[in-house]
Amino acid sequence: MARSFAAIASVRAHSIPGLVRSLANPAYLKLLDIEPWLRRIVPVMVAVFVVALGSISYMNAASTRDETLVDAVGDMDILASYAASELARTVAPNETFDPRALGFIPSHAIHDGRYVLLTRTDGMVGASLPSGLHARSSLVNALGETQPLTTFADKAGVIVITLPSGAKALATVRDLPAPYGQVAVVQPVSQALAGWRSRTTSTLILLGAATFVLTAISTAYFWQAWRARQADAICDKFRRRLDTALSRGRCGLWDWDIARGTLYWSDSMYEMLGYDRDSELMSFGEVNRLVHPDDGDLFSLADQLASREATTVDHAFRVRAADGEWVWVRARAELVRDGENRDPHLIGIAIDISEQHRLAQRSATADMRLRDAIETISEAFVLWDDSNKLVMCNSKFQKLHNLSAEDINAGTPYETLAAALTPSVVQHRLDGRLGEAGARSYEAQLPDARWLQINERRTKDGGYVSVGTDITLLKQQEERLLDSERKLTASVADLKRSRQTLEMQAQQLADLAERYLEQKAEAEGANRAKSEFLAKMSHELRTPLNAILGFSEVMEAGIFGSLGCAKYTDYCRDIRKSGEYLLGLIADILDMAEIEAGRVRMNREPMQAEDAIASAIDGIASVAHSRGLTVTAEAMPDTVLHADRRALDKMLGHLLSNAVKFTPEGGKVMVRTRRIGGSLNIYVEDTGVGIPKDALPKLARPFAWVDMDASKPTDGSGLGLAIARSLAELHGGGLRIRSCEGTGTIVLLHLPLKPPTGLEIASARAGMRH
Repeated sequence: MARSFAAIASVRAHSIPGLVRSLANPAYLKLLDIEPWLRRIVPVMVAVFVVALGSISYMNAASTRDETLVDAVGDMDILASYAASELARTVAPNETFDPRALGFIPSHAIHDGRYVLLTRTDGMVGASLPSGLHARSSLVNALGETQPLTTFADKAGVIVITLPSGAKALATVRDLPAPYGQVAVVQPVSQALAGWRSRTTSTLILLGAATFVLTAISTAYFWQAWRARQADAICDKFRRRLDTALSRGRCGLWDWDIARGTLYWSDSMYEMLGYDRDSELMSFGEVNRLVHPDDGDLFSLADQLASREATTVDHAFRVRAADGEWVWVRARAELVRDGENRDPHLIGIAIDISEQHRLAQRSATADMRLRDAIETISEAFVLWDDSNKLVMCNSKFQKLHNLSAEDINAGTPYETLAAALTPSVVQHRLDGRLGEAGARSYEAQLPDARWLQINERRTKDGGYVSVGTDITLLKQQEERLLDSERKLTASVADLKRSRQTLEMQAQQLADLAERYLEQKAEAEGANRAKSEFLAKMSHELRTPLNAILGFSEVMEAGIFGSLGCAKYTDYCRDIRKSGEYLLGLIADILDMAEIEAGRVRMNREPMQAEDAIASAIDGIASVAHSRGLTVTAEAMPDTVLHADRRALDKMLGHLLSNAVKFTPEGGKVMVRTRRIGGSLNIYVEDTGVGIPKDALPKLARPFAWVDMDASKPTDGSGLGLAIARSLAELHGGGLRIRSCEGTGTIVLLHLPLKPPTGLEIASARAGMRH
């Protein structure tokens, strides 16, 4: 049985070496390594043992035979001496021969054929023990050759004699006083050696049995060794096939010793992941670090197995290969308990499913794309299998027939779904248009007057697909076309009659167009003349107005002496303020005239938007402070804007001036900037009186005033917003206004961060002229 187990272990060790080495006792594995030497040594050891045992038995038998004879001689000598001494001690003078004289000898002294003879003085045997032996015969006749024995008596000792029967015997004689002659003790040699022969026979039987058992064990050993070699050959063949199957199938064997925290991988598993085997076993932590963290870990699996919540494993996860890529594997294993302690082992196989996973992803992606494509088409789509059961449909089909989600479950029979479909009336069959076997097309009208064109075709698996197109608009268009055709027929006659009228009207329109062009040229000339006049008059008015302002400032300051009256100083201040106001109006008119005349050129240069806003706020800070207004700015730092500095100051000045003008005392004015893509938005917000909704369209037009408060007439030229909008458009931007009465106004100034193209500037100027 031990050799049988060794053969089985050898088979396993050859088929899956690492797995057996991970389970077997190391001492037992060493025994397997020396097993070929045992096959040579065992026969020699058996032969040596049998020869040695036979030799020892033979020598022991020879020595014990001599010892047995020596013991017999000693016993006989003692018995003879004892009998002679007792008979000599008990004999009385003149006593007669007593046949019972040997009664004192114990019976146990007579054994193994030994007997005692007592003779008279005449040499005749008178008594014997056992009784009746050699009666009425002489001692010489009883003993055969007795010359030395009877002559020398006790001096002869115990000698070997030949009995009258020819048998060898041991004998000794002692002389006795009268009436006794001699006493003799005799024992046949064969009977003296009876015990020795019995012991020798037992020894020979034991030697033969041991030789037979050893021969049987050796025969069984070599027979089992032959069976093991045959099993090894079969397992080698099986191993090669198994390794080939595992390698070609891209799978590997696992043996996880949960109690010890070690795992065994087959060579095919290492080959599949591209690793080299460093040791027979891997630690739990080494394998767990190779598992993708998003796919769970081995700790939770070990907890489930330890708590006996699961005995089988069928889990797909990713394992890091040697090249760093993640390989999808599916592990299928079962929990078994082996050994005396029934330690749990998770044994199974891991299969590379990376290709299947990629195919599944591609299939899922393709299925999703197909469903999305079917869902996005404008037609109602429905697919049936070869058993007339629903496979899939899109939402257009569901809405067309007012179906619920329960009605369109996959696998619903056609008869069940047909009961829920909206009934339709087939009006026109178009089967001849398709030209395909098993296909048909027809038009149907629904109860709600909608029209459908339904195309049905058979699929290769025996099902069919149906596509329904809503052609209600086409039908309505057909009806309109028919009606138009009737009307067109009626109109043809009217057109023929009105052709002459149209030709006459065309001539009139040509005349009107010619006159329109002439009037348009005159209007444009007048507009240019107006702009040039305003520009020239503004320049001419500015010269005396500058003198008036200068003299008023000199008189107000009293540079050349006092005026003599405080009223004159007030009058001079009023003259200066009125002059400055008039100068501002003239400047606005001049700017507007130059813009409309197209003589404004933008000198763009990079500047910090934050600095421009701060400069504009400084220009209105004194006015805002005098009215108790709070002016704040939230400008984005390090924002570079390509713009004309003078134009940007004018735009921000007009917007802030308007905000301060229409904000009551204690209000707020805030400037914010936001960067939107490649543009900058500047928001000017105030908490003023707001602008009426119906007045918003008039703002930003030249010379357009909006009365915010009837008790306070609005001053100014009405050109501030128009100039700001025009300058913003010349920059390629724009201006927007949002306001709510009683809440405030927000003006958005939209400017590009980079200079606009020539086409954008030309488009902006054309928009201003129109």
